[in-house]
Amino acid sequence: MQRVVLCMKWGTLFGPDYVNVLYSACQAHISGPFRFVCLTDDATGLSSGVETFPIPDIGCSTEMWFNGAWPKLAVFAKDLYGLTGRALFIDMDTVVTGNLDRFFDHDAPLIGIDTGKNWHRGGVPGPAGKHPPLLGTGVFAFTLGAESQILERFQADPAAAFAADKIEQVWVQAHAHSVAYWPAEWVISFKRWLRRPIGLDLLRAPKAPPPEAGVVAFHGDPRPITLIRKGLRRWDSLPHLGYGQVGWMAEYWQKHGGTIPE
Repeated sequence: MQRVVLCMKWGTLFGPDYVNVLYSACQAHISGPFRFVCLTDDATGLSSGVETFPIPDIGCSTEMWFNGAWPKLAVFAKDLYGLTGRALFIDMDTVVTGNLDRFFDHDAPLIGIDTGKNWHRGGVPGPAGKHPPLLGTGVFAFTLGAESQILERFQADPAAAFAADKIEQVWVQAHAHSVAYWPAEWVISFKRWLRRPIGLDLLRAPKAPPPEAGVVAFHGDPRPITLIRKGLRRWDSLPHLGYGQVGWMAEYWQKHGGTIPE
């Protein structure tokens, strides 16, 4: 089965470096052939190996473009530019640190992150956990064309869908044929795994990702770009006190062709 890495970039929040670094990291951590596809409103500056297509118009209002990431539902189209096979969708603010082959090999119809209260070191994701699971679509896999009902039900009444859920991942969880969740150590949260506790973060830099992690997810602030800037500026918000360039993050960014902003 063909393997496709999907990402989406629109607006000005993420520049071309985000796509190019992600592409390079995927090349380093996927064995064998795969396609890297970016759905975008601006392909300027993207690496030649990145396939680009316009973001399909699925009926999102202006508010939906900037609240809840509803345009991501376009990937569930019955026919997405003729793409076939198993897709691994990865958000822009994501760091790939380990082998991704296992992410394609998992046979669940749709599998993503349990971003609820189970998402912490030692937590058990999914229904077996202590808390109800909450699907996160920062990193998820599915078979292209096989979950088209998710998009079709949204398009039947986009305004009602937005009013009901506000964020697209809740809609996906409710309308997928079934949902599974990555093992906790495969996709880790920067905030919950690597950021130091309040107070200690003033003295010690964030921990580096453990070897078993495949992906580090940056949900909300801080974002990866803020950790690689030069100087001693604070990148976290109160009561957290993290500041200064994070060495392992800057090394990752430069290794995969990114430029270090001032």
